[in-house]
Amino acid sequence: MKAEIIAVGTELILGQIPNTNAQVISQALQEIGIDVYYHICVGDNKERLKEVFQTSFKRSDIIILTGGLGPTEDDLTKETVAEYLNLPLKLDENSLNRMKDYFKKTGRQIANNNYKQALIPEGAIAIENKNGTAPGVLLKYGDKIIVMLPGPPREMEPMLKETVIPYLSKMSTTTIFSRILKFYGIGESDLEERLKDLIDSQTVPTIAPLVSRAGEVTIRLTAKAGSKEEAQKIIRPTEEEIIKRTREYFYGFDNDSVEEIVAKLLIKLNKTISIAESCTGGLLAHKLTNIPGISASFDRGIISYSNRSKHELLNVKNETLENYGAVSEETAKEMAEGIRLSSGTDIGVSVTGIAGPDGGTAEKPVGLVYIGYADSSTVCAQRHIFSGRRIDIKERSANSALHLVRKMLQKLENPSNR
Repeated sequence: MKAEIIAVGTELILGQIPNTNAQVISQALQEIGIDVYYHICVGDNKERLKEVFQTSFKRSDIIILTGGLGPTEDDLTKETVAEYLNLPLKLDENSLNRMKDYFKKTGRQIANNNYKQALIPEGAIAIENKNGTAPGVLLKYGDKIIVMLPGPPREMEPMLKETVIPYLSKMSTTTIFSRILKFYGIGESDLEERLKDLIDSQTVPTIAPLVSRAGEVTIRLTAKAGSKEEAQKIIRPTEEEIIKRTREYFYGFDNDSVEEIVAKLLIKLNKTISIAESCTGGLLAHKLTNIPGISASFDRGIISYSNRSKHELLNVKNETLENYGAVSEETAKEMAEGIRLSSGTDIGVSVTGIAGPDGGTAEKPVGLVYIGYADSSTVCAQRHIFSGRRIDIKERSANSALHLVRKMLQKLENPSNR
């Protein structure tokens, strides 16, 4: 079964809000073995919507529309679809009663234009909206299935999960399952080269390198089978072979984040950590403190932007700053050791660099970053040259610092891997 998703809304076309609904719906359909072939976005214009729907109706088995179910004049999704299919709109009494109850509970008077939200095409089923006024629509029309859902994600997602996916899953006999492998410290082209024979020869599972983010690279393995368990069995040998070839760069699966892995390792190993940041301005601490339970390990973070603060708060020697500069291996080491000793934690981490767009020199260009690490037996620093915008350099710096901590913690966890 081929599916496509039509997102309706001029605000999407103008880029005022992101089209997150398409992503959520595609992921949900993949899990029940339904292939999504097209994503389309169209503004609140009846003629253009009709044109788009006509194309979709001819080429797809399942069409899911989001948006355009509101009470205003430019909310035309149901009207346009019903007109194309030559179906009259009928009042759904249950939807009307739920709408009245909704307005009563919120202490508001129902407006006349809200009544049109209770109209659905003849032969369709209304999908209850527990978080708003617009019901969804589920319509079986010949061999086509047409679904219309509200645009706001807080309304759309429960309706998709509770009604649409269970309905569609009864019609699908397969499952599409994907496994994401995550890597750090290797470029996309280098990774592909190591896996070239697998990529060239493998049809099941499919192997797809994905766009890297903040210095990371991912590989997606996908298989279609009768069940999730069968698909996992198909994927597993290829997954194991890839990890075997790239073990020193592999760090996680699927939704794993490096900050989550670092937090879990810190808690598991009963280690405490403190952070001193310059060019990242607190981004590293922010990432780590996003993880629930990290208070058991994270002690403090200091933003030491000026040389004065590096000296006063972190005990970086004035001679070090004068002789080597704030952006240097020596300063990064003293920052990491300084925060570790002043806070009394097991680990100290530092970041100092030039995020740009100004401030670089031939000797120390924009993007030069040093990441320091200190524990009771090790004090070291890594040198990086990052490219991109200021925010990109900050993001990659914080991410690289987390990966350094991850590697050091994994050595503590498995001393034999040193």
